[in-house]
Amino acid sequence: MHQQLQNLKNEALALIMQAENPQELEDIRIRYLGKKGRLNEIASAFGNLASDEKITIGRQFNNVKDAISDALNSSKFSSANTQVAIIVDPTLPGIQPQVGHLHPVTQAISEISSVFEKIGFTRVRYPEVEWDWYAFTALNMSQDHPARDDWETFFIDTPEDPKLGKMILTPHTSNGQVREMLRIKKPPVRMVNIAKCYRRQSDVSHVPMFHQFEGLVVDENITIVHLKGTIDHFVKNFFGPNRKSRLRPYHFQFTEPSFEIDVTCDICDGTAFLPDKSPCRLCKEGWLELGGAGMVHPEVLKAVKIDSQKYTGFAFGWGVERSYMMKSGIKVDDIRLLYGNDIRFLNQF
Repeated sequence: MHQQLQNLKNEALALIMQAENPQELEDIRIRYLGKKGRLNEIASAFGNLASDEKITIGRQFNNVKDAISDALNSSKFSSANTQVAIIVDPTLPGIQPQVGHLHPVTQAISEISSVFEKIGFTRVRYPEVEWDWYAFTALNMSQDHPARDDWETFFIDTPEDPKLGKMILTPHTSNGQVREMLRIKKPPVRMVNIAKCYRRQSDVSHVPMFHQFEGLVVDENITIVHLKGTIDHFVKNFFGPNRKSRLRPYHFQFTEPSFEIDVTCDICDGTAFLPDKSPCRLCKEGWLELGGAGMVHPEVLKAVKIDSQKYTGFAFGWGVERSYMMKSGIKVDDIRLLYGNDIRFLNQF
């Protein structure tokens, strides 16, 4: 019986290899593996074998059956390897793929640019890896100014430039003021610089890397009235017609006089309290400081060789993320959510 099984295996495998169509393959399957097939004929004779022979022959029987089955399934005419024609109706509606959208910060930058472009500002972009001179010295900051501290600014480990000083990651976009005035050389200047900034800060309204937009206007007879008018225009068009702004006296080295700009908080509607009477954790007083502003300091104009007796100007710098958080209806009370990459949060925008 051992030789009979071996011969049957060789015979079946040879026929499978010679099969020329699916029907021949099916005939071979029935002949050898069918209910009345050759293998079942052999199996019916197992009762005449001794116990030890049943074990040996039984193993060989299973091996032969598996070999024939594998050969049938591997044949190019096997149904498993035969491609089934798929009928496509071109008139059926297609399945629309899921469409993404821009990140909230990118959306905010686009909206901010649009607001200022409508009143004559030109969008510019300057380096985020900058030299000390453009970020500090030309902006009237002394060598011992706190902004130059290692815990305020990210310094890059690279040799200093003899004239421009150390290399840094821009802590603000005000370097764009200096570079734009040097590029224009002679006023008028009306630009908005939007770029990344880097500072050692992290809480519900600060992150180590954030975006800022810097506005600058330099021309003859520019006053604080122009500054306040520009700020009010932006607040009404970006945040909403019912929002209010205020200029609060402050001090910046590169503007004089200087102000911090506050906008009524959208989380608490400027009341400092939430509907459940609990304090607003974002603003704490009904107003949120969004950036600085002021009249361009005469020393800054001198540094870029613009006549400070003839020309005056104003500048402002705001955080993009903080501004977007205060947009009416957004209701984002933690800036870190914008960079958490939680798709459930981002899908809302």
